[in-house]
Amino acid sequence: MQMGMKAWRLWVCGLAALVLSACASLPVSQPVERPTLILISIDGWRADYHARGLTPNLKYLADNGATGAMRPSFPSLTFPNHYTLVTGKRPDHHGIVGNTMRDPRRPGVTFKLSDRQQVTDGFWWNDAVPFWVSAQQQGVRVATLFWPGSEAEIHGARPARYAEFEDYLPPRTVVDRGLAWFDVSEAGVAEAGRPQALTLYFSDVDHAGHDFGPDSPEVAASLQAVDDGIGHLIEGLKARGLWGRVNIVIVGDHGMTKHRPETFIKVADLLPEGSATVTGSQVAGFTPNPGYKKTVEAALLKPHDHMQCWRKGDIPAKFHYGKHGRVPPIVCLAQPGGYIVTPSKDGWMPKPQGGSHGYDPYFPEMHTRLIAFGPDIRSGVTLDTFDNVNVYPLIMRLLRLKAEPSDGRLADVRPALKRP
Repeated sequence: MQMGMKAWRLWVCGLAALVLSACASLPVSQPVERPTLILISIDGWRADYHARGLTPNLKYLADNGATGAMRPSFPSLTFPNHYTLVTGKRPDHHGIVGNTMRDPRRPGVTFKLSDRQQVTDGFWWNDAVPFWVSAQQQGVRVATLFWPGSEAEIHGARPARYAEFEDYLPPRTVVDRGLAWFDVSEAGVAEAGRPQALTLYFSDVDHAGHDFGPDSPEVAASLQAVDDGIGHLIEGLKARGLWGRVNIVIVGDHGMTKHRPETFIKVADLLPEGSATVTGSQVAGFTPNPGYKKTVEAALLKPHDHMQCWRKGDIPAKFHYGKHGRVPPIVCLAQPGGYIVTPSKDGWMPKPQGGSHGYDPYFPEMHTRLIAFGPDIRSGVTLDTFDNVNVYPLIMRLLRLKAEPSDGRLADVRPALKRP
């Protein structure tokens, strides 16, 4: 039986409506709404500096966002903890086990902060994946000014933009350089060239703490300078129409404590010259030279007044340290304020009036702080003291990115999030 023309049209229209209705019910891929992230490091920012009344801009962000004291990873040194913050792995897992270290696979080579050739060599960093590598793999542009590891090619990648490290830059200069990256234009389209994540690094507070001690007027001045830089950042974001569209995460890498010169230990008083290779100072690694193993062990693996020493396999479990191949056979830890002084040609000694870090992360003066503020952060939240491995999953959640396996737990910082 043939269908009439009118009925045919009605049938076709009805079928089209059904198809359109079915298509409307299918999930539609939507672009991810991703606020920009600015991750800021204040090197040497002790947790209690926040209460000194010197940092009104940081206080504003903390009062209107989330904050909490943060425990560094062992050893509480700059490079190991900066890499922990961006990988979520402890130093024993990400491989940056000290500011100075050696690797059995590279005999005779020493990694030092001051050696640009080593610092920019991905060999030292490839045991972990920093967030900027994962971000770029997932289509998110990251710019770093500055961050340990960001100048190296790690797993074949670098940040979309990065800068060669320059020390002693005034905080306002750091901020201006970072903000300038939000103004770039690629192919005439400003938005396409903007980073979706930016890191900034301030060295002032750490330098002042080392040179003059944590309670000095110089540390107070450095805190005020950094806070002024934070205020300058806020104004710069407002001027660019980015305020309210940016999540800001401010972290420290470790705290600081005053030197106690009476506790300094001279390696020359303990070991024969040439008996061991020594790396580090507040926490020092000892590798006995051929023929000296028993001599070095006998001298170090006994009670000392101002330090403790362990074979790498006997380091206390709370430190999560001692399994990586770069950890030396013997590790010695000075008591807070102490220093393990290795021989030098000019008889160098740390400044008696200064300060140091690197000690037991459970010592309160080694604690640092986190402040998070922005559209995804709850207001008025104070977090319980947490381990710094938990910053990485927070960063990845804020960027809406898939995280690499890590030692961190988002649960410990989840109360800071509006949408946990």
